Amino acid sequence: MQLKKENILIVDDDINIRELLQRHLQSWNYHTYKAVSVKEAVGILRDTKIDLLITDLRMPEIDGSELIKFVSEHYPKLPKLVITGYPSVQDSLSAIKSGVVDYLTKPFTKAELEQAINKSVDGKTDVVTSLSKAENLKDSTYGEIIGNSEKIHDVIQIIERVKDNKATIFIKGESGTGKELVARAIHYQGKFSRAPFITVNCGGIPENLLEAELFGYTKGAFTGAEKNRDGFFQAANGGTIFLDEIGNASTAVQSRLLRVLQEKEVVKVGAQKAEKIDIRIIAATNSDLKEMIKKETFREDLYYRLTVVEIDVAPLRERKEDILLLVEKFLFKYGVEYKDRFIKISPEASAILERYDWPGNIRELENVIQRAVIMCDKIVDVENLPDSLKYSIQFPDNELLPLKDMEKLYIQKVLNATNNNKTKAAEILGIDRKTIRMKLED
Repeated sequence: MQLKKENILIVDDDINIRELLQRHLQSWNYHTYKAVSVKEAVGILRDTKIDLLITDLRMPEIDGSELIKFVSEHYPKLPKLVITGYPSVQDSLSAIKSGVVDYLTKPFTKAELEQAINKSVDGKTDVVTSLSKAENLKDSTYGEIIGNSEKIHDVIQIIERVKDNKATIFIKGESGTGKELVARAIHYQGKFSRAPFITVNCGGIPENLLEAELFGYTKGAFTGAEKNRDGFFQAANGGTIFLDEIGNASTAVQSRLLRVLQEKEVVKVGAQKAEKIDIRIIAATNSDLKEMIKKETFREDLYYRLTVVEIDVAPLRERKEDILLLVEKFLFKYGVEYKDRFIKISPEASAILERYDWPGNIRELENVIQRAVIMCDKIVDVENLPDSLKYSIQFPDNELLPLKDMEKLYIQKVLNATNNNKTKAAEILGIDRKTIRMKLED
């Protein structure tokens, strides 16, 4: 009789249960794979297309519930059936919440098992297309800043106090937290919004050119200076200049910048005469300037001139209530750009995004959503998210096993890879079928 197309993985540390399940499944003409641990099961899942997972919950080292969480995020379309000898309400609720199709308690009859198998195999569905709660959240925006968290409200309160004066402002925060958006909000939400706003990435301009680019230069000041030219400071006169990554400025630039802050004037490279300017300076960095001061790579007097008002932009992991608002913004942005429509997101995918710590902050989140919109059809779901965001199992260090046990594990791996074809496995292993049986029974 021809075998059915479904491949079923059995995970249980009890050899009697594994053999019982395999006999029943083979009598119904299913392909079967067996694993004695979660670690072995994960290896089989990565190497083999599995159509149904049958797992125990209580197993040594790594619990079966960990496997269910892992499968729910890395293989969201794979149906899961739990068989356990230690039933509990908590385990049942947790399993159902993780997408388990059915839950059997040992001992069970063959008929009960068959019914659960049929329900699990026939009950496979495509990705859930329900919407996340993000669609019900109203965007909280201030300029280009999006957020509803207390930390964002603190930032907005400071902006409200400084937006209509030209006090020097220092913005600190990790890379990707949106420091430039804060600088733009300070400028464009205030009464100087019609004046120029100039952004300068001090880390993106070669050190030998930064001075000339910032303050301008005169004809003949250096090789290639064929005419007088204004710098960024002159271009921003009357408005705001935003100096991003100020920690990358050389000591020469730092000295000139100190004079600008003290005297409200700039001197072009190669010039003798100073030019008065009326400008607001906003500086930002993700570097530790106090540590740089200790190493004498940043001027202490400049630091105190820059930090008249400090704004600390919190990393995304400290304001997770803002994540879905940002997700909604990026879904709209890239949905319109790539799909000509608003793309939605499933609750399961939203939960993963809210749980993740986002070391790259908003920039990393935007990249993830951009890729997910490209890869999805109508809705962003778990399978459209990178594996690095999904649940991972921390396996203990490999214990040193006797050679006999290692040999048995490898034989079982080859059998799994050959769909339990002992003749083919014997050819690969270089032994006969009888030897395979003997080694597995030892």
